[in-house]
Amino acid sequence: MRKTVKNIMVCVTQQKSCERLIRRGAEIKKQLNGELHVIHVVKEGWKYFGKLKESDALEYLFDKSKSYGADLTVIKAPDIEETLRNFAEKNNIDIIVMGESFEKSEQQNMIKRLKNKLSYEVIIDVVPLEEVNEQAV
Repeated sequence: MRKTVKNIMVCVTQQKSCERLIRRGAEIKKQLNGELHVIHVVKEGWKYFGKLKESDALEYLFDKSKSYGADLTVIKAPDIEETLRNFAEKNNIDIIVMGESFEKSEQQNMIKRLKNKLSYEVIIDVVPLEEVNEQAV
């Protein structure tokens, strides 16, 4: 049994939404004096960042992660949830920060699918999309 919460994993997907997620992870890290890990997993055969220019998107993600004191891991894998689960367990992650999912069905909802794969209790901090508009003002 763990005594203190200290390892935070931030799951990022797209360039535009990643900074708000990394920022949330950094706020938690500061409160708990923990380790911050940013991870981007893409399914094998897909582009890392969709239509974005690969090198620009990767550099942006690296710079944002570094500016918030986070490690960045980018992985191509056949099973995204399994890869996230393995990363969480390997790094003793206590809190996972993810963006809000708009998928209504449990089968399509990445947050629920990941939670079902985890072999231990993890706090999943879901960052609502509305926060982007509030912080932009």
